[in-house]
Amino acid sequence: MKKTLYLSLVLVAGIVALFALRTRQPYNPELEAAINSSSRPAALRGLLAASDAQHREALGYLITHMPQADRDTMSLDLLGENVEYALMAYNKYPWAQSLPKEVFYTDVLPYHVVDEVRDSWRRELYELFAPLVDTCSTMYGALCAVNSNIPKITGVEYNTRREKTNQSPRESMRQGMASCTGLSILLVDACRAVGIPARFVGTASWHDNRGNHSWTEVWIDGAWRVTEYYFPSQLDHLWFMADAAKARPDNRHYAIYATRFGEAPDWFPMVWCGEEDTPIDSLPRYIGAENVTQHYITLAHEQQVRHTEAGTHTLLRIAGYTRRGATQHSADRAVIGVDIFAGTEQMGGGLTAGPTRDMNDQFTLLIPKNATYELRYNNVEGQLQRQAVYVGEEPMTVNIYLE
Repeated sequence: MKKTLYLSLVLVAGIVALFALRTRQPYNPELEAAINSSSRPAALRGLLAASDAQHREALGYLITHMPQADRDTMSLDLLGENVEYALMAYNKYPWAQSLPKEVFYTDVLPYHVVDEVRDSWRRELYELFAPLVDTCSTMYGALCAVNSNIPKITGVEYNTRREKTNQSPRESMRQGMASCTGLSILLVDACRAVGIPARFVGTASWHDNRGNHSWTEVWIDGAWRVTEYYFPSQLDHLWFMADAAKARPDNRHYAIYATRFGEAPDWFPMVWCGEEDTPIDSLPRYIGAENVTQHYITLAHEQQVRHTEAGTHTLLRIAGYTRRGATQHSADRAVIGVDIFAGTEQMGGGLTAGPTRDMNDQFTLLIPKNATYELRYNNVEGQLQRQAVYVGEEPMTVNIYLE
């Protein structure tokens, strides 16, 4: 019995050594364990053995760190295509070649963002956006080329009538619409398709419980910078910064997370996977992430100090009431969701204070002086209201009404 066991171990070691020799790579115990955990180890080894050294290394990283379900069932042709076009962008664009290998592997190479359907997005988005960035000399220039053209090129606009929250790029492009989650997935993938490191960021809920939000970060000049669909050139200065400043790093429901492929210190709360009353700790945990809440709190505070010291911004306070002519008592107040726009650009959004809050407690936003803004909110019948407001040099308070 012992002799048989010994011979079996020798045989296994020989097979592993032969595989490493054939692929001209040192034995990787993590990769080997991942392959052995799959329901199709022979097929995975065959894919690696048929690849050149550069493709094999990239494939090995993905196989090692991909979710188990993908390791068992994802189309290997699709996986190979993803690596082929990722390396095509890497070998073509100087900004991709200048990346640290870890950044390329974790934030350019991956074939998925969260739990969206796995489809052939990389080839399609590469073919759409490569002509736009081929003349760019910097990663920032390439990012602006992608984000300033992505609605027109893909035909996808923001619309909550989309089929589902976590749409893949092809699903969003087929419908021509997506909500913030789908738009963020699409922007992340469009950036990655041309060698720009990008990751998905979001919160399960803002501080005032008005729902989740998702956006995008891009890695430029050695740091993660904040951007979003429809904001081609703005980095680290978006409409939700006032909300991000109130996020809570010690509370998963109100914290901000950035996804991370591979080894990660935490997991991303995919709230769309559960019902409204699903406990957040009961959500799937297989998408890695890091808690970046404190970074956003610091960033928002620095911006507020900078704007205040420069004297370029002032405070807009918004109070919500049930009906006109009744604004004297706390019982008259109403919780109203309101968004603030300057033209087509959203400057902020939030909830007005309700009847149980102090009368001095008002939804407040720091915005540029001497400009006209539009407040958008729904009345008691659900009809969209648009109210134009000119904000001059001094702070001002505006009332909005349900009736």
